Amino acid sequence: MFIEMTRGGSDIYDILTHLTFMYIEAEKIRKNSLDIRNRKNRSWLMLESFIQDIEEGKEVNIEVGFTYLNTILGRTYDEISNAYLRFEKSAEVNNLFSVTYWLGKLSMEEYLTQVDREITFSPALRESLGNHIYGEAWANNIKKTLWENHLFDRPIHIISANLHSVMNCFYAKSAPIKKIKFEHPEQFAEALSLDNNADLRQIVMKHALQSGMIQLSDTSGTNIGVQIFDTAKLQTKMLPVELHFKEKETKDMPVIIVMDYAFGEQAYETMDELLKPYLLEGEKKHMRIKSINIMGKAGILEGGKGDIMIPTAHVFEGTADNYPFENAIKSKDFENSNLGVYEGTMITVLGTSLQNKDILTYFSKSSWKAVGLEMEGAHYQKAIQAAAKIRKNIDPDVKLRYAYYASDNPLETGSTLASGSLGLDGVKPTYLITLEMLKGCLHG
Repeated sequence: MFIEMTRGGSDIYDILTHLTFMYIEAEKIRKNSLDIRNRKNRSWLMLESFIQDIEEGKEVNIEVGFTYLNTILGRTYDEISNAYLRFEKSAEVNNLFSVTYWLGKLSMEEYLTQVDREITFSPALRESLGNHIYGEAWANNIKKTLWENHLFDRPIHIISANLHSVMNCFYAKSAPIKKIKFEHPEQFAEALSLDNNADLRQIVMKHALQSGMIQLSDTSGTNIGVQIFDTAKLQTKMLPVELHFKEKETKDMPVIIVMDYAFGEQAYETMDELLKPYLLEGEKKHMRIKSINIMGKAGILEGGKGDIMIPTAHVFEGTADNYPFENAIKSKDFENSNLGVYEGTMITVLGTSLQNKDILTYFSKSSWKAVGLEMEGAHYQKAIQAAAKIRKNIDPDVKLRYAYYASDNPLETGSTLASGSLGLDGVKPTYLITLEMLKGCLHG
């Protein structure tokens, strides 16, 4: 198999994770297409003929083709039909019939002839790995926007999180919404998160953009959106009382950069580039970074869904790399939350499908005393420590705040970080963490 570079921001672990998922599906296709004597069954033979007709430009009956996939993929007719339509909407991938056929064919050939699988990475991909082509353009766009909006010299706080919780905390209360009475951020966020309230989310977004929020749509290839908040433009009386917000002179009012989640090596690339000085007409301009705040979803090793993890160190799975640090967020900050709160080491894993229960048990029960596993902590911390302690691009005593909410417990359920949406279970910890980080940004 030959792997081309198709988008920015991928790293080797992302690619291997996706390949793992694909080959797991390939094995399922093979098992559903061979009988107990390793002979191709009727469904596979019909799919082979169907693919040949497509390649020769002959007319085919798509509905009949769905019946072949029905058996080979082990899915219902409706699921096959819906998947086919989703593939058809994308111009970047082959149709569902071709993907199924070639995955199955490759797996069969390997199984029947015992030929080892070989993966070759394209020169473009090999060249891009480790070179911050996309991250540099992404970070420079942020710095350029800060400079053009006269925000560059203000105290700056960086938050890695979703692109709705900070916005909702700042603007939901003042948004022109009559359908929901605002009582506190968590209650309001639960209402906004409902599928039938998409119109209300748009109202909050429009209000935020009209009230000082700057939204940067990514064009660099990182696929990481950014929001910039000038707190000098916030309506103090319309903020959640939990923030205890007090106005200062404009020059001392913080500017908050919220960047969408980054995963794996992409977290290092984006943070490393963001913390570098801005080169303007040959002169280096350093930002006044006051704090860096990382919120994310993680697998918990003690506790359950919706609980909170407070890391004191990040350990990179499969290496000797470990990054202890002083976390400005403490477990006592959530002592009245009625949620489980666990403080300790976090394991930064290589990929969602590359976890091993024995290894996770070791990390949890041994002297590492790990409380959870995530995908970006060690990468972020590596970039932060380099910028603060070695390159001196930011204050060596920059405040760090890390907190994660639990998606599931892989030791109990076999789930991974790839598990689905938390739904309402994720609202409470998300907003408790967001408010705690914002309090630190506004008063730190």
